[in-house]
Amino acid sequence: MLSRLMDFLTACWRRRGSSSDGKGSEVSGRKEGLLWYKDTGQHLFGEYSMAVVQANNLLEDQSQIESGPLSLLDTGPYGTFVGVYDGHGGPETSRYVCDHLFQHLKRFASEQKSMSMEVIRKAYQATEEGFLSVVTKQWPMNPQIAAVGSCCLVGVICGGILYIANLGDSRAVLGRVVRATGEVLAIQLSSEHNVAIESVRQEMHSLHPDDSKIVVLKHNVWRVKGLIQISRSIGDVYLKKAEFNKEPLYAKFRVREGFKRPILSSDPSISVHELQQHDQFLIFASDGLWEHLSNQDAVDIVQNNPHNGIARRLIKAALQEAAKKREMRYSDLKKIDRGVRRHFHDDITVVVVFLDSNLVSRASSVRGPPLSVRGGGVPLPSRTLAPCAAPMET
Repeated sequence: MLSRLMDFLTACWRRRGSSSDGKGSEVSGRKEGLLWYKDTGQHLFGEYSMAVVQANNLLEDQSQIESGPLSLLDTGPYGTFVGVYDGHGGPETSRYVCDHLFQHLKRFASEQKSMSMEVIRKAYQATEEGFLSVVTKQWPMNPQIAAVGSCCLVGVICGGILYIANLGDSRAVLGRVVRATGEVLAIQLSSEHNVAIESVRQEMHSLHPDDSKIVVLKHNVWRVKGLIQISRSIGDVYLKKAEFNKEPLYAKFRVREGFKRPILSSDPSISVHELQQHDQFLIFASDGLWEHLSNQDAVDIVQNNPHNGIARRLIKAALQEAAKKREMRYSDLKKIDRGVRRHFHDDITVVVVFLDSNLVSRASSVRGPPLSVRGGGVPLPSRTLAPCAAPMET
């Protein structure tokens, strides 16, 4: 009787993290302490590698790679989607973006029957509006959710074209071979929205000419209204809708003089790039990586090391630099637990996407099994069982 019961439970329950991408590797990735990694996998146009290291008490970074259909239609378009969402003030916004942005993109791509800047912009807008609805509903019970937000970096490879969209200060960097010399140059593809950058401060002043204190230097750091370093985001509703910038929101988040128009924007910077034969790989990462590595340093590491585990190697290089800045050993830094670790470095997310020029060049005919991976997923303990999803109709 007991053995039959165990057989039944085994059939009806599955262990979290047992799914695969069709090549025998765990899509859920692996976990070592505060580090999560997926060393290698295959997307439509080559290999990829992902890694996330946690520093905050709750992981505020979220990330995903989706490869296969980019719409709800059998006719496509097909391609690869990468998202890196660096949350702040809590994990709620970045988690929401990870749950909804790609689904909105598929919906708008279905309506247009193609991929475009307009599709991506509409997906961002729908995600922002959706999170605003969440804040509106939760405001009476949880007003501090109005002060939670997320940077939002997206890359879409489709039909030999690369689309890069960004809000905030995460970054996408291309590694491109120089034919004459064979060296691989780092080319930054994303525009950043951090008021540490003079041009971003100028943009804020031009958008708010009647507010001389739209950007202020506080504790030697430039901040919008003395509160936040980025000028564009998903969420941060307290700086977009005046009705959420009042009690019971904590006083430290409130703008004393009030405001009539949004202080922060949710309109992404979007650029379009035709992929070339000598474009080797893309690095998508939250600002936690770029605080410690230059664009060229990161590209050199990817170029000079095996593909397998390269995202994890980039994070290790960043942590080694973080330890060096604090005059401590890397091995000692790794022993510091989450929460306290935030005093030494931020959450760091890295996604490296390799570009096989043969696959990219025949993008319109490339098909493959759909891939969906989320970074930072912590599998349940081995003795813990998670219930199966309900059977799906086909």
